[in-house]
Amino acid sequence: MEDSGEPRDRGREYRMAELAKEAGVSVRTLRFYRERRLLPPPRRQGRIAWYGDAHLARLRTVAALLERGHTLGGIADLIAAWENGRDVGELLGLESALATPWSEETPVRLTPPELADSFGADVTADNLATALDIGYIAVDGDDVVHVSRRLLDASAALVREGVPLSAVLATGREVRRHVDALADLFTVLTRTHVIDAAAPDLPAGAATRLAEALDRLRPLAKNVVEAELSMAMDRRVTTELDAWLSTRTPAPAAPADAPPAPADAPAADSTPDHAADSAPDAVARPAADSAPDAVADPGAASARGEAPRR
Repeated sequence: MEDSGEPRDRGREYRMAELAKEAGVSVRTLRFYRERRLLPPPRRQGRIAWYGDAHLARLRTVAALLERGHTLGGIADLIAAWENGRDVGELLGLESALATPWSEETPVRLTPPELADSFGADVTADNLATALDIGYIAVDGDDVVHVSRRLLDASAALVREGVPLSAVLATGREVRRHVDALADLFTVLTRTHVIDAAAPDLPAGAATRLAEALDRLRPLAKNVVEAELSMAMDRRVTTELDAWLSTRTPAPAAPADAPPAPADAPAADSTPDHAADSAPDAVARPAADSAPDAVADPGAASARGEAPRR
């Protein structure tokens, strides 16, 4: 860098070509950014334009926003809105908090043999088409890229337990529909009570606090959904288990060694307790009591001169 002869205490400074090289853009792109007012004016010293670290930071901010899908026009509007006494870094921090993925899923690349190892004969054209439609997989050359290691492992485990992959995918489609509705609820809740509440008058420094609040809210939504799902599963499993057991409870069975009773046989204890009391005396008393005196006392008959009856 040429020395202009003037002492510089403004930090490191760059000419246009040096700044473009440091930022990883072309000089032509740098000029275009200047024309679109994406960069603040350089410091002029005679005919030389000097750029500093602030310009380099701005270029890196623009590059980061472009990678996240913003257009140059949108970036210009954002910068213009935040240039009045506000730090663009704050804008980038808030934008980063809003755009940071909530999921922490790890994609998995699978070769056809690895896919067959996980799902066996369930790897059919129909199941692959369904997985593509849901968004579980994408085709990359000869390989398949699954969107989530956790979803892949769970699906393979269900198939090993005997659940057809087609049923797993059908359930996954329904789960996707329901969780989209849950995401809508939390998005509206956050936007209404956190973002929109702060947006009308956002003083300097508030964007950083808002970004921090969003980071704190991120795990709370996951905790609510996990707790509610766990309790719902408890309720449903208990109901299903009770219903399943009620259909499989056998009726009491008779003992296997008990002989069948005759159809006309009286019960063993059918005679009333008072039957003996109501019987005739001749039956109830011993035979000796009811015999004639001659039989009862042969000696007495002899004394009367009577021959004993035989």
